[in-house]
Amino acid sequence: MTEVVIIGAGFAGLCMGIKLRQAGCEDFVILEQAAALGGTWRDNTYPGCACDIPSYLYSFSFEQNPRWTRMFAPWDEILGYLQHCADKYGITPKIRYGAEVTEAAFDEATGRWTVTVNGDETIETQALVTGVGSLHEPKRPDLPGLDSFTGTTFHSAQWDHGHDLRGRNVAVIGTGASAIQFVPRIASEAGQLDVYQRTAPWVMSKPDRAIGPRERRLHERFPAGQRLIRNAIYWGLEGRGVGFAGSPKLMKGLELQAKRHLRKQVPDPDLRARLTPTYQIGCKRILYSNDYYPALSRSNVDLVTTPITRVTPTGVVTADGIERPCDTIVLGTGFDVSANLTRMPILGKDGVDLAEHWKREGIGAHLGITVAGYPNLFLLAGPNTLLGHSSMVFMIEAQVRYVMQALHLLRRRGASYVEVREEAQERFVSGIQAELGDTVWQSGCSSWYLDAAGRNSTIWPEFTVSYWRRTRRLDPADFVLVH
Repeated sequence: MTEVVIIGAGFAGLCMGIKLRQAGCEDFVILEQAAALGGTWRDNTYPGCACDIPSYLYSFSFEQNPRWTRMFAPWDEILGYLQHCADKYGITPKIRYGAEVTEAAFDEATGRWTVTVNGDETIETQALVTGVGSLHEPKRPDLPGLDSFTGTTFHSAQWDHGHDLRGRNVAVIGTGASAIQFVPRIASEAGQLDVYQRTAPWVMSKPDRAIGPRERRLHERFPAGQRLIRNAIYWGLEGRGVGFAGSPKLMKGLELQAKRHLRKQVPDPDLRARLTPTYQIGCKRILYSNDYYPALSRSNVDLVTTPITRVTPTGVVTADGIERPCDTIVLGTGFDVSANLTRMPILGKDGVDLAEHWKREGIGAHLGITVAGYPNLFLLAGPNTLLGHSSMVFMIEAQVRYVMQALHLLRRRGASYVEVREEAQERFVSGIQAELGDTVWQSGCSSWYLDAAGRNSTIWPEFTVSYWRRTRRLDPADFVLVH
């Protein structure tokens, strides 16, 4: 038997592994279905891919990185940082690659989980920790005729680097966080670039800059100075959370900044009108870019706002009957966030699949980490813990600390398993849903934060420091321990 099985080798899974080792636990394994670690930053390699949270904060608090070359790190530097962490903390040998979890089932009699790998091998474990993330499963649009297209089609998260875009007629479908990064990079290569926009995003200027060799040497020599910068960035983003977590009226200042950015970068009034959002800023994720708007102003780029009706073998047809020919379609249509924990059967007490449980009861977990009926199962980056204004790495560290307390409680009490009480979970979930009702995320727009029923089971609606406080000490009264 293995004491702890961790699913996923991204930020969450690696953090869990590091903290287990630091606590003296060596009996764990990290199962990674891909051939390399990194999660989101392994899969997303499109041109211009970078983090939209400042590098200083988008890293583990216990492992600052003095080698960032930009304020907003590109994907390859983040991937290199994760590999560095895995090597430095001795986690690399604990990772099993090509190990896809196809089922996990809890046995109430033994208090153990049986994890099935690649459909045949099984691993028995006391505790199961999922760190599968949410920004890696591409979401393909349901467009009639898309499969009939005879040109080249690929999703931004599965970028075809062997496909040369120079001189081609390219259609980009979607204008979310990925598209605003890769559109400027491919606009100068394509012969013609048609960008299909369903809803205009709010875009703000990106305070990016290079971090030169001298500055990096200073960070290496004086890590306290880098930590001061990190802390300043953290509290600056927390301050922005006042508008997100408080009254939507408090977002007016950000809206004025975004409109000023749009006016400055787009002189054409017709294009500017089509790029002006009609929903409350913050309802969808705010995007940051200094080159997206200028790219749309190029002579070889057209912004198409008429809805797509179908795709033909040679082009895209919009509701006005116009067919625009293309030989390449790039899907910038985001990710299937709600399915990140339900792609594999996770069978709790009485064999109930977590997907079915959530379909019946609604997606929810106590502190986004534990679910009643699923003992010794711990979710990292679980329901209602994603952010719209700060760093998920901060949230992940808080969650890992909480899970470590639960595991310590198991050991200290000599228990077989620990399970959150239904009343504790319901108290938390209902409280969070009540808070969300008065926030900007529920102000009327349709976003990937919401499920099919319009319920927000994605976003944490408070300051991140309040989540840190809530998870700082596990309350044993919230749990049932079974010996």
